[in-house]
Amino acid sequence: MTDLAVRRFDADDREVMERLYLMFRHDLSEFQGQLPKPDGTYRSDWLESALTGDPEWAGYIFHSGEHPIGYCLMRALQQPVRVLNSFFIVRPVRRGGLGLRAVQEVLAHHPGPCEVAFQDNNATAVHFWRRVATAMSGDAWTEEHRPVKGRPDAPPDTWISFFV
Repeated sequence: MTDLAVRRFDADDREVMERLYLMFRHDLSEFQGQLPKPDGTYRSDWLESALTGDPEWAGYIFHSGEHPIGYCLMRALQQPVRVLNSFFIVRPVRRGGLGLRAVQEVLAHHPGPCEVAFQDNNATAVHFWRRVATAMSGDAWTEEHRPVKGRPDAPPDTWISFFV
């Protein structure tokens, strides 16, 4: 699959986004050890912020033809440093270059300083986000560990900072 469409999502995309978000949270549960809530879902406050038009949030959906293949949530849009908050690509299209292309298209709408966090035990994310930072900023990016806010028992997140 080489075709890719990236567009901002809105409330009309709610059902598809809820499904994609559930797949994302399930994938992350492997690295974060978080179980679903009793109703089988995971927390979705980030998605809700993007769907309801919070000016600090923007959400993008990715399609290959008619198929939704992923999404990205950006936050802190009115802050000096934007945060790439959530990023997901469905498994059948991973490692084919669409993820990098999707990130590049999203970040083109949000120029300036940007950060992304991930867990060190997620080797795929470590490799991917380092590759993204290099593609966006060459060698001008940094990586550091920061405590997870509100979770003193959790290992620190890895944060990459770069300029778009």
